Amino acid sequence: MPAKGTWKKRIKKACEEAGTYSPEFDYVIDTLAGIMENRDKAQKQFRDFGSNPVVMHTNKAGATNIVKNPALVAVMDCDAQALAYWRDLGLTPAGLKKIRGDAAEAERESALTKALKEMSMNG
Repeated sequence: MPAKGTWKKRIKKACEEAGTYSPEFDYVIDTLAGIMENRDKAQKQFRDFGSNPVVMHTNKAGATNIVKNPALVAVMDCDAQALAYWRDLGLTPAGLKKIRGDAAEAERESALTKALKEMSMNG
């Protein structure tokens, strides 16, 4: 289970590889690393207790009901929180497109234009 520091390094490296890293993102990266560390802990707890998606819960009134496993709920909550950070850092397709803006579109268009020109020259 990676520690927060390991997650920070992984996230920063992913940002650098995507071309979205900026020192201004360090606080966001730190926050996301904390979320991922908490997710790992919740996931371990979920596995340690049998990976059951539902568990029996007895409420204050003494009624026993089937409920979503609290550890699974914690994992899912962390996933939802993390997704917003991944997106903001440009580490999802939508996030990357938003950060790159029209530059990526222009690159893609120029590659298409180039391919079309090559096809017209050869045909």
